[in-house]
Amino acid sequence: MPSPDLSGPQGRRLRVLVTGAGGAAAVAFLRDLEDRVDLIAADLDPYAAGLYLVPPTRRELLPRGDAPEFTTALLAACVRHKVDVLVPTVDVELAPISRRVADFAQHGVRVLVESPATLARTLDKATLVRVCAGAVRVPHTRVLDHGLDDGALAAAGLTGAVVVKPRRGAGGRGVAQVTAPAGLADLPRDGSMIVQELLPGAEWSLDVLAGPGRVVAVVPRRRDKVDSGIAVAARTVSDPALEDFGKRVARAVGLRWVANVQCRADSAGRPALLEVNPRFPGTMPLTVQAGVDLPAWALHDLLGRPLPTSLAYRDIAVVRYWAERYVPVSEVDDLLRRGEQRVAVPA
Repeated sequence: MPSPDLSGPQGRRLRVLVTGAGGAAAVAFLRDLEDRVDLIAADLDPYAAGLYLVPPTRRELLPRGDAPEFTTALLAACVRHKVDVLVPTVDVELAPISRRVADFAQHGVRVLVESPATLARTLDKATLVRVCAGAVRVPHTRVLDHGLDDGALAAAGLTGAVVVKPRRGAGGRGVAQVTAPAGLADLPRDGSMIVQELLPGAEWSLDVLAGPGRVVAVVPRRRDKVDSGIAVAARTVSDPALEDFGKRVARAVGLRWVANVQCRADSAGRPALLEVNPRFPGTMPLTVQAGVDLPAWALHDLLGRPLPTSLAYRDIAVVRYWAERYVPVSEVDDLLRRGEQRVAVPA
């Protein structure tokens, strides 16, 4: 099988800016490609670990992803570093960046981000369930609002133990198991949360790479141990049924690049959809080691180079641990000083 072609324009090294440098996905991306492309790391936090994986001249501090000036500051950083490819890895950044893909393109910057329509289908869990209901098994789900009374809960099959979670967000934040309807009494009914069927079985993450009009790879990972929403022990699992599940979800949401599909077994052992993260996943190194180099192949595709028809993987396990990065104190202090200053935003 040919290797991904990561050469930049006119044969020079590709320059890639990665946002969310403090997150697991960005760190995994940076480590995977650090010897193959020129990387620029960006984050809000001067202490973001990924900033220190690149040289000092390639570190950027940005406003919050939901700040009005975020995309303008990000575009300025891309222009300043002569970036060829932008890779956002933070959920809150995805939609604002996706809406401005054409602006980045005017400056020669390709953006590895899903379309606004795909993001709308995936980032809202209530919408995701509705969109995928005809494609795969989805949990019984209702939006927690003032119309969700005891009768509506019973009609939806939501009695006994249920799960409540924010409609938006990842990493297990805000997720709780309660007893319906008593456990819902003190929760906000403003439509920002959903009530969902409790799924008791094994949990899987499916790393999906989509090419033009087709799914190139689905790599199922069993999440053996989870800490703060991130799998710290996992294994790949060769399972054609799970691979088909990932393909069905990808087609339903209109996936074009990379996503992580999370599912869990119901009481009958059938996988049911939990969520879709339309970006690179934090436990991506396991998928890379299994044989599917998600960052490299996604960049290869983004640059207009043909993908293989499919990519094979092998079963392998991982146990994750902390690793240290030592840098001169002056490098940390420099970023702290920059963080105290207002990020310059061009007019």
